[in-house]
Amino acid sequence: MMETKAALKVLTGQKGAELGDLFGIFFEDLNHAADGGLYAELVQNRSFEFDPIDNKDYHALTAWEAVQRGNGQAKLTVEDSRPLNERNLHYAVIDIVEEGSGVGIMNLGFNSGIPVKEGGQYQFSMYARRDASFDSPLSIRIESADGGVHGETFITVNSTEWAKYEGVIEAKATDYSSRLVVLAKGSGRVYLDMISLFPEKTFLNRPGGLREDIALLLKDMKPKFMRFPGGCLVHDGSLNPDDRDSMYRWKNTLGDVAQRPARRNNWSYNQTLGLGYYEYFQFCEDIGAKPIPVLPGAYDPHHKRIVPVGELKPWIDDALDLIEFANGDTSTKWGGIRAELGHPEPFGLEYVGIGNEEVGEPFFERYPYFHRAIKERYPDIKVINSSGPFSAGAEYERGWNSAREHQSDLVDEHYYSSPEWFLANHHRYDHFKGDEPKVFLGEYASWGNTYYNALVEAAFMTGLQNNAHAVGLACYAPMLCNVDYVNWKPDMIWFNNHEVYGTANYYVQKLFMNHQGDHLLGVEAEGFAPPQTSGNPPITGALTLAVDAASARFSGITLTNNLTGEVKTFGSSSSGITVSKLPDPALNGKDPEVFELGVTDWEQYTLKLKAVRTAGHKGFRIYFGKQDEANHLFWEIGGWQNQDSIITSIVQNRHTALTHTMFTVETNVEYDLTLEVSGRHIRSYINGELFNETEDKLPVIEPLYYTASREEATGDIILKAVNVQGQSIAADIGLIDLPGEGINIEVYELSGHRPEDENNFEQPALVSPKQHSLSAAGSSFSYEFPEQSVTVFRISPKS
Repeated sequence: MMETKAALKVLTGQKGAELGDLFGIFFEDLNHAADGGLYAELVQNRSFEFDPIDNKDYHALTAWEAVQRGNGQAKLTVEDSRPLNERNLHYAVIDIVEEGSGVGIMNLGFNSGIPVKEGGQYQFSMYARRDASFDSPLSIRIESADGGVHGETFITVNSTEWAKYEGVIEAKATDYSSRLVVLAKGSGRVYLDMISLFPEKTFLNRPGGLREDIALLLKDMKPKFMRFPGGCLVHDGSLNPDDRDSMYRWKNTLGDVAQRPARRNNWSYNQTLGLGYYEYFQFCEDIGAKPIPVLPGAYDPHHKRIVPVGELKPWIDDALDLIEFANGDTSTKWGGIRAELGHPEPFGLEYVGIGNEEVGEPFFERYPYFHRAIKERYPDIKVINSSGPFSAGAEYERGWNSAREHQSDLVDEHYYSSPEWFLANHHRYDHFKGDEPKVFLGEYASWGNTYYNALVEAAFMTGLQNNAHAVGLACYAPMLCNVDYVNWKPDMIWFNNHEVYGTANYYVQKLFMNHQGDHLLGVEAEGFAPPQTSGNPPITGALTLAVDAASARFSGITLTNNLTGEVKTFGSSSSGITVSKLPDPALNGKDPEVFELGVTDWEQYTLKLKAVRTAGHKGFRIYFGKQDEANHLFWEIGGWQNQDSIITSIVQNRHTALTHTMFTVETNVEYDLTLEVSGRHIRSYINGELFNETEDKLPVIEPLYYTASREEATGDIILKAVNVQGQSIAADIGLIDLPGEGINIEVYELSGHRPEDENNFEQPALVSPKQHSLSAAGSSFSYEFPEQSVTVFRISPKS
């Protein structure tokens, strides 16, 4: 019998779901993505506002050093008695004792220092005053680490009152580890604030703008939208917008940068807010991306700070004012403010997110007030609800139930999971309904920047596109990371103070954005081999009792074979066993950190025990299905900030939260814990109540992942195909009902890479797509998809 050759038939006349704004980007200010990143300011701590509230190691002179040249002597202090303004309280004081050949202050910049290029122009500015020697100019220098002068300008401070001074410095050398030095002579005291240095060449040459190389990488992606500014940054903080550690409040980020208050970033650094909401909107416009701002929902789940329902009006007004700022005409209050900032035309805002990764009743009690107010005044604005930080569980369902009840336009889903999870859940959205709120996959990644991670994400993205009836928006996260200030990885784009590169994940995202299309086309597949599976082996392996930041006593431990009835018991039935892993190791005494229950090969079993936390602030962990340290599962009770009951799968040291429910462990309270494992199905109970239920699915490898679309502006048919297997796949590609007498095909392809390959500063484009052209006389062609490849075809009829 003749073997049928694999074939894909693209039904060019079968118009499917609109793709809309499907693929975009997410800017979150972590990893120094703003200051020391996209925001092009070269001076770190320019306003002397760094504080231990940002980071325990910070102080007002972080990144600054005193300078005393040629027998000069001076005292360097920071004061706040006569501030530049009430939002910028601190300033540096140089008290000249002996002028020598100059005394002053030096800034170390970010990373290795201030990066400059030979011939480059650098815009310097500062606010200053002094109380003597008004005719003695200050020398403003860019110097090498050993004191060589790369460029210099002179500024005369001639007043006892604060004034802004500016100058331009041309660099005579290329040096990525320079210093900015301000030197004074004469006598008396010199007062300095808002000391700033920007490259003249910024993105679109805007003064005080964005770093060009990073911005261009983002623009080249052609994202449909940009979500900003976070992330946990949005809702972690004080409820008072005037507090130093407040939540991210957008009104604080407008206007003169000297008037913007410094704020704590919850990733343990400082925010200047120089990259603020006006700049975000402007950048979105520049790169053709629709803005998706995310606002706090009057609740901080990290610290349980809650705005009473009766006091929500200022928070709701913030949301309404933001929409007016973006879209209102110049006769409105906030539209007028936008115009004063330089943009009389509306920004065309279509989406607003309320909350980020929200869990707990307080947020979902408050969300409807925001939703109703926005819809009453701005019915066309799409409002985005939240479904928590995980892909399943009680809080996930709470978010979706809230969205359905209040008719949210979209629901923000987040998950960071292993590549195996993404392959096992390729069809996750197949059965989501098109007449319910749409999915906004606002954060996702597969725990790595290797080529294989990117390949798996590409396969998953074909599923997102094929389910555009239910999936409205999707963006990888996080987007940016300064290599010397890592809070989280993987990340899509890495940079230092003078270089930047896109990861393999970046190039996959770019392919899908550059070649999205406007509506789905049907695709019929035939002749392919069946999907590859590893069967469905039960969860077996070692079981271990443990704790996290706690001490505990376990007793009444039994393991029951649910098929045979056999029962094993562990430990003393009276006193039980004690384990301890407190943050201070000295408090653990002689107690072990874990108690091993041994290995089971039973296919269906139930573990029961009683658990009491005797000390500490978190809770218990039960490991099961343990093959080794890199491959196992665990049930955590009292996880994160002692808020979670969560079941997690670990595959090759990459974790996936399978399901999550809120639960808090109390000290000296006894809990009955039950874990049931049946094949790969898992249930957990606390005091007889079902808390978690999930299935640890294994990967199913499709012979080929594919999706097709049509782009209206060009008429192009776009076919994207992903082969994750270790062998090539030959197939015929047919364009059904495509008019014309032949086709031209542009091919963009990622292939020929090892799974472990990663881009880096030395090889920034090691993993990047190649392009070539094909043509065919009819409306079909044959193609061999390389092993482990991502292929995009742009097909157009011959003219």
